[in-house]
Amino acid sequence: MGGSDCNSSTSDATLLSNTPSAPTFSLARTALNLLQITRFMSAIGRFQKGDSIFYAKVVDGEIYPLRGDVFGSPSFEKKPMKLKGVRTLTPVTPSKIIAVGLNYADHARESGKPLPKQPLFWIKATTSLIPDGGKIEIPFPSHRTDFEAELGIVIGRRVRNVTPAAAARHILGYTAAQDISDRTIQNGESQWTRSKSFDTFTPLGPYVETKIDPHDLTIQLFQNGQLRQNSNTSQLIFNCYQLVSFISTNMTLLPGDVILTGTPSGVGPIESGDRLEVRIQGLAPLVNSGK
Repeated sequence: MGGSDCNSSTSDATLLSNTPSAPTFSLARTALNLLQITRFMSAIGRFQKGDSIFYAKVVDGEIYPLRGDVFGSPSFEKKPMKLKGVRTLTPVTPSKIIAVGLNYADHARESGKPLPKQPLFWIKATTSLIPDGGKIEIPFPSHRTDFEAELGIVIGRRVRNVTPAAAARHILGYTAAQDISDRTIQNGESQWTRSKSFDTFTPLGPYVETKIDPHDLTIQLFQNGQLRQNSNTSQLIFNCYQLVSFISTNMTLLPGDVILTGTPSGVGPIESGDRLEVRIQGLAPLVNSGK
């Protein structure tokens, strides 16, 4: 798997009202371990407590609810919220998920496909999103269904026709992701949206890291503790800023939209019960399992 400034018309309330129906999971599941990992980061997550859905900053093992628009100039509560009863959600509710293909040379080679001369991308259904801890459902057990670790770009400002040099100012941050793929369907069709848009096929999160350089990060996937994918974002054919620029010449990107930047070599099949962990340098790990 990559304008002119415009004011966003997307409010936080609208984003929250469009929350996907994917399952959510208690922060207590791995609360201390996960939050300790984000101790030195500028991470923002999306949470639920009772009927309230809210964004919060994650720091020093605690969450500080956000005041204002997460895509504007938010402030945060000075006192942390108690974690009891808090559930993690997907970190954003995008209007669209854009997946980029064959963006690592080694993955293009293992797929037997030529290197792209410009970014190859398609749209994934937003109903494919699941949060950290969610279960990946395999719709056709007789098909080969593969894991793919990816770095996700989260758009922070409405953007159209932006240059690579100006792209960073339109990015909220970065998160871990997977682009689960039904290879049987993918290899039988000329377009890839159907094979990658089944419910639960886009694990995302757990948080958005807002202060990180995306251009030299280790990216790994562990399957049941075994290292399967191991690369670095410096190996991307088209880097994050180039992707935002190219995609923005084709469509308007809105706050919260997600771009999946591609997967390195080492993709492989998922079996029922597998534990899949995406580790990207500087980000909280994303852990999901096959149902």
